[in-house]
Amino acid sequence: MTSTISRVFTAFGPPAVEKKSDAIRFGILGAAKIAPLALITPVKSHPEVIVQAISARDHARAEEFAKKHGIPQVRSSYQEILDDPNIDVIFIPLPNGLHFEWAVRAIRAGKHVLLEKPSTSNATEAGILFNLPELSRPNAPILLEAFHNRFHPAVRLFQSFINPADVVHVHTDSMVPWLLTAKDNIEFNYSLSGGSMMNLGTYNFGILRMIFNDEPVECLSCETSVLGDGVHDKCDYDFKAQFRFPNGGIGEATTTLRGPILWKPSEARVTTREVVVPDKTLPPTEEKVLTRQVTLHGFMHAFIWHRIDIKDSYVIRNKENRRPVKKWTESKSHKAYTYKEAGGAFATLPGEDWWMSYRWQLEEFVNRVKGRPTQYWVSAEDSVKQMKMIDMAYEKSGLGLRPTSSFR
Repeated sequence: MTSTISRVFTAFGPPAVEKKSDAIRFGILGAAKIAPLALITPVKSHPEVIVQAISARDHARAEEFAKKHGIPQVRSSYQEILDDPNIDVIFIPLPNGLHFEWAVRAIRAGKHVLLEKPSTSNATEAGILFNLPELSRPNAPILLEAFHNRFHPAVRLFQSFINPADVVHVHTDSMVPWLLTAKDNIEFNYSLSGGSMMNLGTYNFGILRMIFNDEPVECLSCETSVLGDGVHDKCDYDFKAQFRFPNGGIGEATTTLRGPILWKPSEARVTTREVVVPDKTLPPTEEKVLTRQVTLHGFMHAFIWHRIDIKDSYVIRNKENRRPVKKWTESKSHKAYTYKEAGGAFATLPGEDWWMSYRWQLEEFVNRVKGRPTQYWVSAEDSVKQMKMIDMAYEKSGLGLRPTSSFR
């Protein structure tokens, strides 16, 4: 318990490091609540990153934010940050409905972009954004949808226990307590592309796609709840969706923005089909089969706490009549706060056990900007397909797609 408290404490208050002379400089668009967690805190321990400037619609709020977080410069507009030749990267934590416009503007200004998820309001916008001609030119800007949780070693270890072709069912769930999401928040603003699928649900959809290593064929069902007050009727505060994947497997996603006060960690539970396991000790008339269940508790914020549970159910049976001869279960649990703990191909990668998933993400983002190899990345194609899955669910729900920006 002491080590856990120490690790989490250090994650939120990491040691500051000396910055290199060639550190990349970030400008932040918007004094968003997520910015300290997603960028400002991770930057403290990275020697090659400086948060240089911020702008917000409310200038006074931007000044207060900058003072609180030690940001040297406050600009009068988002465009002023884009026009600053000393800014290398733009971080966009704006409301979802503004992601597309300002990501496009930043790319056209020649800036690298770290873009909060979901990348856009819908697949139409994503298709335009991630296929901008500026991104295919020599020395093109780097654009990354900030799916921070996928960069954490625990998620990579979890994935190593799964053969996507064998997956028959996946259950995922995520939640936040109702106290954190008032009905007037941007989460419930349709014009800003709000909704539980856009906010937490996108994590569920992302890990489903990762587990199956494929895209859903169809959304079988999508049940939603709305506040129903005549103002927020197009924004879901919870949903439960089922998808069918090409191998026939079923993926479930459920999320609520109005959950109980007692927080439950996010969960992804994978069940595989029955697989024959070679066993030379068995007589030729018998065979051993295995069904595996793998559960990752805490797939969204694994740096705070997570656990990977593996339950392997074995059966030795007669080949002819499939009658069981022996049954037993083996269970193990794993954790990985560093890639050294995760083992495998990435075991020698640098990193500390207190690194947030945002810090692991920042490491890879800087590597890509600096032209160094990256071990994991969320590709442009991945981001477009992610939005197609979200669109699929909204269409099935009857709420309709989130509005498309008129900006071009």
